[in-house]
Amino acid sequence: MHAIRQYEFGPAGVLRHEQVPDPQPGPGQLRIAVQASGVHLVDTKIRAGEAGGPFPLPELPMTPGREVAGRVDAVGPGVDEAWIGRRVVVHLGMASGGYAELAVAAADAVHEIPGTLTSATAVAMIGTGRTTLAILEAGPPSADDVVVVPAAAGGIGNLLVQAARDAGATVVGLAGGAGKVARVRELGATIALDYDDPGWAEQARQRLAGRPATLVHDGVGGAVGRAALELLGPRGRLVLFGWSAGTATALDATDVIGRGITVTGAIGPRVLAGPGGVGGLRAWETAALDAAAAGRLRPLVGSPFPLARAADAHDALASRATVGKTVLVPEGRASARP
Repeated sequence: MHAIRQYEFGPAGVLRHEQVPDPQPGPGQLRIAVQASGVHLVDTKIRAGEAGGPFPLPELPMTPGREVAGRVDAVGPGVDEAWIGRRVVVHLGMASGGYAELAVAAADAVHEIPGTLTSATAVAMIGTGRTTLAILEAGPPSADDVVVVPAAAGGIGNLLVQAARDAGATVVGLAGGAGKVARVRELGATIALDYDDPGWAEQARQRLAGRPATLVHDGVGGAVGRAALELLGPRGRLVLFGWSAGTATALDATDVIGRGITVTGAIGPRVLAGPGGVGGLRAWETAALDAAAAGRLRPLVGSPFPLARAADAHDALASRATVGKTVLVPEGRASARP
């Protein structure tokens, strides 16, 4: 099979497209003929040797990739052969191995892909979707809210915009560049603004006619996150789930206390515990797939990259040239739809 291999940490060019032996499923495992592999910003950080916190650096060499969907083509000892031929999706966790034509996973970790969901949609929901639901649990939007979503055209951001819109909230969606701003508007944001424009925060205030934001879902951090925080009114809610800008949003405790702002972290222990603190990661994954199957969340998936162009996918993601979820499609597979 073909796979992406990494022998050293560094720029995207360290990702090599190579032919390697087919992996064989061991006891309790099954093998997936991959139709879509998810690419995450965390993947680019791990590749560069910059990961930290809950994402320790792996041993090299390795095959990156933690999210895969496809059809089961082989099972190991102790696994029911009825799995063969079924469409499945799995988050491989720190095991990785997803940037490949074949991937091995624990049978008790996979989910059957429900209904008519495409492999790309399933991949978008298994990791990004589960995180989105944890964010929404930490800061649920309502019809009375003014919700600010930085990076609203991203894999998580587009889902947050949909959820806030469907709740009846006024949604301020932020994205970088005119093309992404247009996509955010198409997603249903009440106000879509370009955060590369230094005046975006003042534009938001004018468009809101002085109405303060009541909820910010911030996975960007840096100057954008700080400006979004400044839009919050008294008793507003700030939900933090990342810092794609490189640094988390700077908080002044005196300011937070003075305005009565509630600050909640939406990743880490909350995700690991499961919905309402029950069921762990798998419960979030099931809920995310069910939400997509029912049409409650419809993940935006960008144009797929061939597996051989994994390095290009990493560069595009890191340079903010992508929209929605980024996926790789192995060679010889025309799309991620089967």
